[in-house]
Amino acid sequence: MLYLVRHAKAGSRSTWEGDDRERPLTGAGRLQADALATRLSALATGRLVSSPYLRCVQTLQPLAATLGIAVELDERLAEETGFAGALTLLSTLPDGSVLCSHGDVIPDTINALERRGCAFAGAPEWRKASVWVLGREASGAITRAAAWPPPDV
Repeated sequence: MLYLVRHAKAGSRSTWEGDDRERPLTGAGRLQADALATRLSALATGRLVSSPYLRCVQTLQPLAATLGIAVELDERLAEETGFAGALTLLSTLPDGSVLCSHGDVIPDTINALERRGCAFAGAPEWRKASVWVLGREASGAITRAAAWPPPDV
């Protein structure tokens, strides 16, 4: 399995002054990140890869601390990058890897997987701190997916 996480709650884009790449998680977002770490700690046996945007990195930091590994930054998960880079990462990362991205990249990536024949269980989930659980065949093809809702915090 692979885990594709939408970053946790961040401050309002419209009221943030400064570079949007530096917009941090809110208090509620930090609680969501902690809850995600608890939920994923037994499942995350691969790498942690994040968009370089601060809110994505902060979403994975509690999990990284729990596992004692670093969060790797990858521009292919940044906003407005489309799905191609995310698909490449999903096809090359080891099982148990956790990726964190944004509300534009994730739906584009999930839609691209669907066009490639991926089967979905349950309803889609797009809210902040939601997790897409992606199952892969030995060939590397992602053939099944389900979404977890954000943690209750």
